[in-house]
Amino acid sequence: MSRIPGWLLRHRITIEPYRGSSSTGPVYGPPTAVRAFVDEQTRAVVSPGGEEVTSSSTAYTAPGTSAPPLSRVTLPSGRTTTVIACLSRDGGGLPTPDHVEIQLQ
Repeated sequence: MSRIPGWLLRHRITIEPYRGSSSTGPVYGPPTAVRAFVDEQTRAVVSPGGEEVTSSSTAYTAPGTSAPPLSRVTLPSGRTTTVIACLSRDGGGLPTPDHVEIQLQ
């Protein structure tokens, strides 16, 4: 098993994990800065609820990164977006870089 090389994680994103909602709106946990590779490309993805939605960008991070759906993410450009899905990509022992794919609105 190999991790995604650190030199590929050229960007920094800030993740505020979604904790639920209150009478005043969404509740987020404390912000965490994470090294990532950000690909700003529009594509269709399937949300955890099974709906086809449009993703405007994807962040690739080291294994172990947590970003629950609906978490708030600030990209290097300063744009704030929302997590659609956070997917663990594990090669199962194959010589591929293990990483986490965070699909963003």
